[in-house]
Amino acid sequence: MDLSKALEVATLSDKGMLRSHNEDAVFADAAAGFAILADGMGGYNAGEVASGMTTALLGGALAKSFAEREPFRVEADGRSWAHVVLEAEIARTNGAIYQAAQSQPQYAGMGTTLVTAVFHDNSVTVAHIGDSRLYRLRGEAFGPVTRDHSLLQEQIDGGIITAEQARHSQNKNLVTRALGIDPVVEPEIRDYDVQPGDIYLLCSDGLNDMVEDEEIAMTLQALAVNLELCAMQLVQMANDNGGRDNVSVILVRIKESFPAPRRGLGGWWARFLAWFGTVR
Repeated sequence: MDLSKALEVATLSDKGMLRSHNEDAVFADAAAGFAILADGMGGYNAGEVASGMTTALLGGALAKSFAEREPFRVEADGRSWAHVVLEAEIARTNGAIYQAAQSQPQYAGMGTTLVTAVFHDNSVTVAHIGDSRLYRLRGEAFGPVTRDHSLLQEQIDGGIITAEQARHSQNKNLVTRALGIDPVVEPEIRDYDVQPGDIYLLCSDGLNDMVEDEEIAMTLQALAVNLELCAMQLVQMANDNGGRDNVSVILVRIKESFPAPRRGLGGWWARFLAWFGTVR
């Protein structure tokens, strides 16, 4: 099912003001209906290897799987094919990064965060690991859909610090889950409804660490009709505020409804009668 008429997508990645190279990677396919963002970590160049492997391996696997079977198909266990494929392919990607890190000393300890969104049947299946985020703007309501896998988030959840204190903490970027660090990692995968007019923002922490959520929301509201310009403005805002990290964004605007095609009794009965007429 080609979703290019239902989804408008813009991507942008920048090394920021202080980093010598970019360890983020982004990939999006509007027709296939998915977007992937990874924020790498590790020694010299290893972070960009991990993030690049993630977008290449996962992107290729999702495109192949969804070409063979639509993501909205429901499996025997009640999960969508999108959910099943994300779980399996994230595990394979994790294994590939982990093995590369174990076998090549220059890549030792490399890993990456991940946030990916698969759009299908007026819904989105979101998988994430680490502190890269997915936000949603729906009307005037804006906020994060994902919840960071980080030390700060655990401290907030435990009542140790407040969200405001977390913004000024020195413990930023300490993630509790990452792709490729351990032999096995558990992604958080959830489904959400989608409405025409929604705007979804996938971003690395280089954006939300430098720009307040309220400013991000106002920028999305002001520039919603031009996603390319909006992406440029968000990255510029992060850099204007110091640009201490690489900053990457993927914007997805829902232009129209995209329900899955339903194969009802009427269509089946019509095909049966047509076949029956040919064999009489």
